[in-house]
Amino acid sequence: MKKLTIYLLLYCMCFASQGQEKRWVSAEQPLAEIENLKKQIVAPTFRKKDYIITAYGAKGDGVTKNTEAIEKAITRCSEEGGGRVVVPPGVFLTGAIYLKSDVNLHVSEGATLLFSRDSSDYPIVFTRWEGMECMNYSPFIYAYGEKNIAITGNGLLDGNADDDHWWYWCGARKYGWNESRPGEQKPARALLHQQMADEVDPKTRIYGDGHFLRPNFVQPYRCTNVWIADVKLINAPMWNLNPVLCENVLIERVKVVSHGPNNDGCDPEASKNVWIRDCYFDTGDDCIAIKSGRDEDGRNIGRPAENHIIENCMMKDGHGGVVIGSEIAGGARNIYALNNTMDSPNLDRALRIKTSSSRGGVIENVFFYNTEVGQYKEAAVRFNMFYEKPGKHIPTIRNIWVENLRVKGGGKYAVLSNAYESSPVTDFTMVNCQIDGVEEPYKVNFLKNVTLKNVIINGQPITSFD
Repeated sequence: MKKLTIYLLLYCMCFASQGQEKRWVSAEQPLAEIENLKKQIVAPTFRKKDYIITAYGAKGDGVTKNTEAIEKAITRCSEEGGGRVVVPPGVFLTGAIYLKSDVNLHVSEGATLLFSRDSSDYPIVFTRWEGMECMNYSPFIYAYGEKNIAITGNGLLDGNADDDHWWYWCGARKYGWNESRPGEQKPARALLHQQMADEVDPKTRIYGDGHFLRPNFVQPYRCTNVWIADVKLINAPMWNLNPVLCENVLIERVKVVSHGPNNDGCDPEASKNVWIRDCYFDTGDDCIAIKSGRDEDGRNIGRPAENHIIENCMMKDGHGGVVIGSEIAGGARNIYALNNTMDSPNLDRALRIKTSSSRGGVIENVFFYNTEVGQYKEAAVRFNMFYEKPGKHIPTIRNIWVENLRVKGGGKYAVLSNAYESSPVTDFTMVNCQIDGVEEPYKVNFLKNVTLKNVIINGQPITSFD
């Protein structure tokens, strides 16, 4: 067994270093890859020095705006070699927070960071919006090019968004928009799409006031050694956790409960070595959505989502539990989801891979292991190459392994797939899967090299998708 483990590690490291296409032949291979990857993803450490924001003038009365006091504490902490910037118990109203290197923003139990509803409290910064680069409102907590940063503690991050603040900008009536109130993102979103297609310099794609593109909640951008632990996030304006082009990201024991439009739980984007563990997601959109950029921006930057572990998480409401896409033009590889639990009549899918020919890119080496599912709506496993508009960049989906999937309540389908005839979903394996309570076992097209071993759907063995 020891020799086998060493062999598998060497085998996996060889493929990882050469970037070659691979096909797993047993679960032992990806499990060995996971153990090797876990050794590389570690939380940053910080100097043992606390900077309490009330010492810099902050007041936890829920009314005083504390943006300047928090900024002073963070700057002093970073300049002196780092440590913890501590938010003590109380409700601290604030605008945008910029995290600097070697700073752990520690939100204590009983503390709330309540974010301002005034858009002027969020300066224009270089950011990504739905996978497109632009200058827009700062995310509520933001960092660019920093190292060793963290958000920790058992406190609350309240985005303070609702149908009358931020959410209605999406233009949907269900979130409070109507013709009588100003603010809708559709014109700006269309312009940003066109600027991206025309490859306009992202630093001249300037939005902000009058454009109504909602900021993301937490977005470290091009950062190294990112740790987010124990906090709870609610009422996000848009995506909750969105590390972009980051490396070495650990997200653990975080709870996200946010049901607004595009309120994804966690969207690691074009990032490498990411570990999401022991988290809880109850969201208005995808629980976890792995991304690598939209269309031209994703392809031109060319950074895949790479080496992600999603482990021991609970997913409730959401469009999907573990999702790859749709802004996935840079590709994704080596995505491992294991020992997760999903259950909600408002969860659409368990594993979802969504892309299109406007995206392109290669999605490969996805390992979905030991997953317990109660109820869902549409499909336990869903492949879709026709998400949003078509283009000239046919995507690739290959080497997808699903093992030990247990579904009790079921939904419409066990497996649902829609691919291109010229680019079928290739090397799709299901092992030891029992899926009960579905209306139809499967609805698929253009699958190639399918392996089904001990797959039971509604009590009946399934040996092929013919």
